[in-house]
Amino acid sequence: MTDDIEPVVYAIPLRTRFRGITVREGMLIPGPLGWGEFCPFPEYDDREAAGWLATAVEQITLGWPEPVRNRIPINCTVPAVDPERAHAIVVGSGCRTAKVKVADHPESLSEDLARVEAVRAALGPDGAVRVDANAVWDVPTAIAHINRIDRAAGGLEYVEQPCRTIEELAEVRRKVDVRIAADESIRRAEDPLRVAVAGAADIAVLKCTPLGGVRRALRVAEAAGLPCVVSSALETSVGLAAQLALAGALPDLDFACGLGTLSLFEGDMVAESLRPVDGYLPVPRTPPQPDPELLDRYRHPDPARVTWWHNRFRRVRQLLDSQ
Repeated sequence: MTDDIEPVVYAIPLRTRFRGITVREGMLIPGPLGWGEFCPFPEYDDREAAGWLATAVEQITLGWPEPVRNRIPINCTVPAVDPERAHAIVVGSGCRTAKVKVADHPESLSEDLARVEAVRAALGPDGAVRVDANAVWDVPTAIAHINRIDRAAGGLEYVEQPCRTIEELAEVRRKVDVRIAADESIRRAEDPLRVAVAGAADIAVLKCTPLGGVRRALRVAEAAGLPCVVSSALETSVGLAAQLALAGALPDLDFACGLGTLSLFEGDMVAESLRPVDGYLPVPRTPPQPDPELLDRYRHPDPARVTWWHNRFRRVRQLLDSQ
């Protein structure tokens, strides 16, 4: 890291509430090879946040492994919006795969069904629909809701993290005909191999940002032994570049990746945002350079939050240095 240039704390409004937030906060950190991004969600403790900082450090000091492909197929992301908005998001994305947020609140099933029906109508019969429940269902609810959503979607590609634990995922997987993808169960597990051994998932969702960098995520992918999808952790283009570097370096990539999340942002920190064109994104070789005007525009306006982020950065940096 470059000590003579201060990290920049940003705040960028989101177009729609996502993960319970309407503004995305984080830090851009300068280093010898460019800029990295440190943006763990506020509820994460310092230990979990250390992986996010390790990813930024890798980006700005080591760079990334050589890619084996030059572009990545992307799914569009459909938040918990009404059917008309969901249809418009898919049509406007140019993507042939859509990841749809479901289970946004306990009584959301009727809304979820209408949303996936609208997404299927937008994609047509040949597109792929996947849904993400963010681990909020219990096993009976997951089984019942997956079957109904699968019918409404005209067939699901997979369901991401329907339940919280590996054991619950395994039970759901035995009782539904839809593929199960594990996200939190992999990135928060001490042993990612447990997911595969337990028969808990058909697909591994990888997010190199919380996993600690591209190289560590590649080791996790090898250990899991499952087909992989690379997904965003809701970063700006600066951090998203590392996720694309991971997708570019995976030996095999059979599914579209969830890296089109800048459509959820009102702005970005670079002039040429990493937004999909015709359903694809290029694999970057070096970190994107923040635009000075955008650094000023989205610099966090609240001094208390700026101090909070700088204090957090110092704590997590010390924790990382001690490991």
